[in-house]
Amino acid sequence: MSVLSVLVLLSFFGLTARGQQTEQWGDQGNGTYRNPVIPSDFSDLDAIRVGNDYYAISSTMQYSPGMAVLHSKDLVNWELLSHVADDLTRISPDLNWDKMNSYGKGIWAGSIRYYNNKFWVYFGTPDDGFFMSSATNPAGPWEPLHQLWKVQGWDDCCSFRDDDGQLYFIATQFGLDPKNGKKYNIHLFKMTPDGKRLIMESDQIIHQSQGSEANKLYKINGLYYHYFSEVNKEGRVMMMERSKSLDGPWEIRQLNHVNAATDKEPNQGGLMQLPDGAWWFFTHHGTGDWEGRAASLLPVTWADGWPIVGAVGPDGIGNMVWSAKKPITGKGTPLRMQTDDAFTSTKLLPQWEWNYQPRSDKWSLTDRRGFLRLHAFRPIDPQNPKKVLLRVGNTITQRSMRTASNVATVKIDLSGMADGQHAGLTHLSTASYSALGIKQQAGKRYLVYTVNDTDSTGPAIAGKTIWLQSSWGFDGVNQYFYSTDGKNFTPIGTKTQLVWGSYRGDRLGIFNYNLTTDAGLIDVDAFTYRYASEVSKK
Repeated sequence: MSVLSVLVLLSFFGLTARGQQTEQWGDQGNGTYRNPVIPSDFSDLDAIRVGNDYYAISSTMQYSPGMAVLHSKDLVNWELLSHVADDLTRISPDLNWDKMNSYGKGIWAGSIRYYNNKFWVYFGTPDDGFFMSSATNPAGPWEPLHQLWKVQGWDDCCSFRDDDGQLYFIATQFGLDPKNGKKYNIHLFKMTPDGKRLIMESDQIIHQSQGSEANKLYKINGLYYHYFSEVNKEGRVMMMERSKSLDGPWEIRQLNHVNAATDKEPNQGGLMQLPDGAWWFFTHHGTGDWEGRAASLLPVTWADGWPIVGAVGPDGIGNMVWSAKKPITGKGTPLRMQTDDAFTSTKLLPQWEWNYQPRSDKWSLTDRRGFLRLHAFRPIDPQNPKKVLLRVGNTITQRSMRTASNVATVKIDLSGMADGQHAGLTHLSTASYSALGIKQQAGKRYLVYTVNDTDSTGPAIAGKTIWLQSSWGFDGVNQYFYSTDGKNFTPIGTKTQLVWGSYRGDRLGIFNYNLTTDAGLIDVDAFTYRYASEVSKK
């Protein structure tokens, strides 16, 4: 991603573009699938096959733990497996709970590769350069982040191991490059054998075009293939160049056509060959809507030594495919994106990500077993009434899905609340947010419905337990509800539109803060999020 990517996204933000044609998505239960295969915010994808398993990574910006790792057995049904970065302060102190000033920054696109009996992930940050980690098991643990190169104005990197064992690193300098006075130069470096240092004197520019980024390197049938995307009159399109040598010369070809108003520009992703010889491309849609940048799976056809992504057109260039036969069938019970949590584990489940690095002494899964305990503390600049939730530390989130029906419910024990405390359920975005929560003042608790900076006080809550709920459909229009018995739910507040902001789709979140003092706590008993299955809406 880059400044130019932002401009492209903004130019289409006002359109009613959708990354899926119908409410159907994913595995259709009859040997076919529909795109997207994940109707949620899994941006900047890369993917690989290792044996009979498929792994992908997705950028997470300021959310912690960072760089999500996904797993699949069939490329259609996916689960969240782990995260690469458990401490974002190793990247920058600005990603900590006491700074929170890096929305849209943090962890951007990267690559996942498997060589030397390890999984290797490299990624970029716009302000702090490139980082890497490795693991023998993609479920973790991952080694602590290592800073490969501290630099600004670069993105979209990939590592590559050649047949002779030499390691390479490719990335885009989206800022002005002093070597040629241009932007979006793609550089290729050699790396040291441990993969932890660039050999700077090996630097060479291998390509430059408008918005050229999303880099991946492959070696297929003795030829080097450099995948990237660029911006032309259609929008952001997939490109490939190939050569017999990494020193060039390179031939170049466009791989797909795009129409941002209908297909939302599939582009950043990973090219994979299956055991049966077939090729597939797992990609995000580059133009985000309220659900973020969803993930799709596209067939790949080879012609004259070039991959064509999607349905092959008369001009030999690919087009978006919305449905196809599953590439792999008969692999047992399909995997599923996790959402629910009874908080019985001593570790957070992989669907959860904090908004920024959390304050570790203010949350626990062990203080009261079977509950997530959140201690309230003051937000950054507590006197400022504007966009308070964007400055509240230890808000725990997961991605919203774009399905026909979605119901998220959180059960909270309020016994430990203190005066000045505000806790509840939110739909969080930098562009707009809403929330339904409980405030305590003078020993009494009230429901409070919030849209951005405006609070509306609801009825008093006398009991010690509350259920807060949000419901929304394919259009992303949500309605809040509350219950005091977990059975009968009452609507509250007006309906609001979920939105996209700072490269991120809508996030469900549980928040807890106190404007006056660091006091009070809530115990989250359970969280359930039921979304429409792939085949529930025909």
